[in-house]
Amino acid sequence: MATSKAKNIEIIPPKSVWKGNPEARVSLVEFGDYESDACAKVQPVLQKVLEHYNGKVKFNFRHFPLTQLHQHAQKAAEAAVGAAQEGKFWEMHELLFEHRRNLGTISLKNYAREAGVENKRFLTEMIDSTYSWTVRNDLLEGVDKGVRDVPTFFINDEQFQGKPSFDNLVKAIDSALKTAKRKSPTRQRA
Repeated sequence: MATSKAKNIEIIPPKSVWKGNPEARVSLVEFGDYESDACAKVQPVLQKVLEHYNGKVKFNFRHFPLTQLHQHAQKAAEAAVGAAQEGKFWEMHELLFEHRRNLGTISLKNYAREAGVENKRFLTEMIDSTYSWTVRNDLLEGVDKGVRDVPTFFINDEQFQGKPSFDNLVKAIDSALKTAKRKSPTRQRA
């Protein structure tokens, strides 16, 4: 877990927040930006993919705010991390995409309340940038992995190439599932 230097508190990082079966053999990771129309458009596709695989795939969203294009993307990502501290990441995630054209700090506080976040210091944490380094860590990891634009996907740590349509993602995930089955260790009898 990352630690905030200002208050020396433990922060739950985005890379530890998954949707789906934690034991799934296939991981789907998206590096995205809450103000991006392309990222917003792919969210229903991702939901359909997760439903299609029903427990065979786990999904993780990592922050890659394109701050030169989207002035509120950084704070929106910080708000998602703040919500994750109370187990409300996915509720906040959906609200941020739903309201991607209105992501000012006061709006973020209202979305957090709507998502079920009870932290009375949420607005103060946004103003103090409590989670900024956590978001930056995602961004830097994305850069290290070759992310240049959003959305960028990785399936079992391999960068997905092509348009993230349902059919294209299914083909890539099916291939990853076949590979994962071949690599899974066989149980030895005692």
